Amino acid sequence: LCPLGTNAIESVNMSLRKITKNRGSFPSDEALSKLFYLALMNISKKWTMPLHDWKAALNRFSIQFEDRMPNL
Repeated sequence: LCPLGTNAIESVNMSLRKITKNRGSFPSDEALSKLFYLALMNISKKWTMPLHDWKAALNRFSIQFEDRMPNL
């Protein structure tokens, strides 16, 4: 990864860690997944830079994680 990509990933990880630290425990995995989904939606609103090589990454994800990727 390029340094900008690493910084972006670390920023997201820090935000998610902060959320889980404040909550303590979760009643289920689904509850945690929903919280992460909502948190990522809020975090992504703050992103201003376009994602470098996103098309190539998305193509790779769609091949490697075919069963997890939505049909676009």
